[in-house]
Amino acid sequence: MAARRSTKTKKTKAPSTSTKKGSKSARRATAARPAAKAQRTPTSRTSSATPKLLSGGNPQIAKGEGDAPVQAYLAALPGWKSVVARTLDALIVRAVPQVKKAVKWNSPFYGIEGQGWFLGVHAYAKYLKVAFFRGSMLTPPPPGESKSKEVRYLDLHEGAPLDEAQLMRWLQQAAALPGWMG
Repeated sequence: MAARRSTKTKKTKAPSTSTKKGSKSARRATAARPAAKAQRTPTSRTSSATPKLLSGGNPQIAKGEGDAPVQAYLAALPGWKSVVARTLDALIVRAVPQVKKAVKWNSPFYGIEGQGWFLGVHAYAKYLKVAFFRGSMLTPPPPGESKSKEVRYLDLHEGAPLDEAQLMRWLQQAAALPGWMG
């Protein structure tokens, strides 16, 4: 058997080309940096026309108080979720004309000034979840249970009929209760 020779070549370090801080070549290199920075394209952190959709199609909307951020959230929801969420928003305004709106944690919240939040909405892959923060006190309570004794949920699915009369009763009851102050 013939012995194999190693084909590795010896790597040598190139001589250092570092320059002193005040040297002309160091100043030229530093002067070139801002120009390169200015040529960069905007990052994803800048605002764009369409919000990023998070898991389940939940739009990433900056937190904010008032109707405008809530309407931006509703408009950014994909497909049927946008239609159902806009219907829900209109029902809330009709049931509780003095409703206060906000977007927090990428979800719209509805409440009464000085009383707290009574309802929140969140989009998931196959449904919209309506959270009544004092839902256990509603008659009858919404069907979905929570880890919290007070919170009850109503899940809205594509194509499922919306019981507007029952929803209006829950909204009016929920708005009359002390809300969540979060």
